[in-house]
Amino acid sequence: MSGACDKSEKEPDCKISRALRMSRHGNLVELRAKLDKAITYGRKPQALKLAKKYLKVAIDKNLPGEVEYFLGQVQLIQGNFAHAIEHFDQAIKINPLDGASYNDRALSMIELGIIDEAFNYFDKGIAVEPDYATIYHNKGWLLNNLGNHTGAIKLFKMALKLEPDRAVTYDNLADALYNLGDYLGACAAYKKVIQLLKPGCCLGIRREIRKKIKCISELLNGKTI
Repeated sequence: MSGACDKSEKEPDCKISRALRMSRHGNLVELRAKLDKAITYGRKPQALKLAKKYLKVAIDKNLPGEVEYFLGQVQLIQGNFAHAIEHFDQAIKINPLDGASYNDRALSMIELGIIDEAFNYFDKGIAVEPDYATIYHNKGWLLNNLGNHTGAIKLFKMALKLEPDRAVTYDNLADALYNLGDYLGACAAYKKVIQLLKPGCCLGIRREIRKKIKCISELLNGKTI
């Protein structure tokens, strides 16, 4: 595991345009992004409904790679991780440049306890689609959970370089900074999450983050942050 965790990361190239991702996935790249947000901030039934809806779009447009990708998403959301892997493998076979399929295969493997190889798939996804912020985020999330907070922070910053408005990445960055004892940095990152969340949404997340900010303030003995 340590070998995978210690791999050096190249800085993502922010000059790679959104048009390149569009060329890989067509207009369904927007649907992928919407589904990702629903999975991150929404509820499981809502995400599953979207995945099935977008699967139908892919079928109607006769896009085999996208069909396999959304079939994988349906299985992943339903907790059928082995079946999800089968579909992501097919999506990769059809489109070897589909970084999201490598990413979601890795997430399915993590759910099955296959950690070392999951890192390999995150790295493969980054190699073929270095402009896809989600892969950096998820690899950082895994490193953070495994206690490699410094490595996680580096990856979160790479994700934010590509997508500066990723609230979920600031949330995870704050957690990693907190774990390293950087309470000021963590508080700043948590405040950034609240700033980036759309007004009126994710009220539960807002409450939890405000509690964390209050806790950090107490740790700093009332020091103004």
